[in-house]
Amino acid sequence: MIFDTHAHYDDEAFDEDREALLASLKEAGIGAVTNVGASLESCRTTLKLAEAYPWMYGALGVHPSESKDVKEEDMEWLAGLLRHEKIRAVGEIGLDYYWEEPNHEIQKKWFVRQLDLARQAGLPVIIHSRDAAKDTLDIMKAEKAGDMGGVIHCFSYGKEMAREYLNMGFYLGIGGVLTFKNARKLKEVVEYAPLSSLVLETDCPYLAPVPNRGKRNSSLNLPYVAEMLGELKGVGREQAEAVTWENALALYGLA
Repeated sequence: MIFDTHAHYDDEAFDEDREALLASLKEAGIGAVTNVGASLESCRTTLKLAEAYPWMYGALGVHPSESKDVKEEDMEWLAGLLRHEKIRAVGEIGLDYYWEEPNHEIQKKWFVRQLDLARQAGLPVIIHSRDAAKDTLDIMKAEKAGDMGGVIHCFSYGKEMAREYLNMGFYLGIGGVLTFKNARKLKEVVEYAPLSSLVLETDCPYLAPVPNRGKRNSSLNLPYVAEMLGELKGVGREQAEAVTWENALALYGLA
């Protein structure tokens, strides 16, 4: 069984066939999915999905790229939703410096505030960090994010940064990028990190693995990632799926 630890099935890319696609996952060996909020609106739709499917869980948070107009009352609203039994993490939250906006100080403010939400709720965090390695790590250390635990989603940095997060007790989220020919850095990280610290994810509808790169992604593509993961770790696909399943249960407090 495979646990997709990071999906966006509320995305409009799934509007035409969402129910049929989700109904097909179990038979394809996908045993559980965590749908992840990225905006205030997607937190609402994520909660609806988590309530509709017994095998789907939710994470709620505001992505750094969506943080420009966030207000404190939004945080208080989120705090209330985090008490729901199907909500298993705060995320995705963090920093994204790929674009100039939102202002980096605004991103930092709401990142810190949402780390605080997770601490108060006793939940792990799902971290989004792009082109912001140092600031992300500095904030997480200052806020003692290791106390909450969680996962670095779509891990994209090198071995040195991986070591920092592994030492904090974080999992690394591994998805379709692992199958790309130019993913040498990520493959080195996967070879370095213990399998017990890795979880599988899609980030669907984005980042489909080879041989479906460039197409709409879904959890149905995760066997390709598991195959590559098993190969790099020298354990085979079945073992990679079994260990990452257990890791995901531990990550989301479902074990």
